[in-house]
Amino acid sequence: MTTHSPQPARPGHGLTVADAMDPCDYQIADDSTVDQADDVLRVAHLDYLLVRGHDGRCEGLVTRTGLHPFLTRSWYAERTAISSTTHQRGPFAWPTMGLALAAIAMRIKHLAVWPVVDEDGYILGALTADRAAGLLATDLVVTVPA
Repeated sequence: MTTHSPQPARPGHGLTVADAMDPCDYQIADDSTVDQADDVLRVAHLDYLLVRGHDGRCEGLVTRTGLHPFLTRSWYAERTAISSTTHQRGPFAWPTMGLALAAIAMRIKHLAVWPVVDEDGYILGALTADRAAGLLATDLVVTVPA
């Protein structure tokens, strides 16, 4: 008879992206102009906006930093659509994905924010690297006995 000793609980093993994602109150259509996106970012004091396509599915994420080259010439910002800019595109996180795995993927891809979509590609929210790291660190403290 062979017996197996129980494996220690792995930190973050039970947490999913759904546990850490934030709802996304602000989105912008991919045919909106760079100027319009900049206005929303400034007025709402946001660092990023999720971009949705004409069909409502997630097309990516745009940041102030990513818009900066287009904003240096006002005539260009007024005419350039978000879809024509270089911005973060898929693949995206999904809510059932393990949080530890998502954190690793974000670290490898150098992502501070990652859109979260459902199985059809519709926006559910966003996962930030800071929130994922914070929850994983808290879970580590809770699951590892002193």
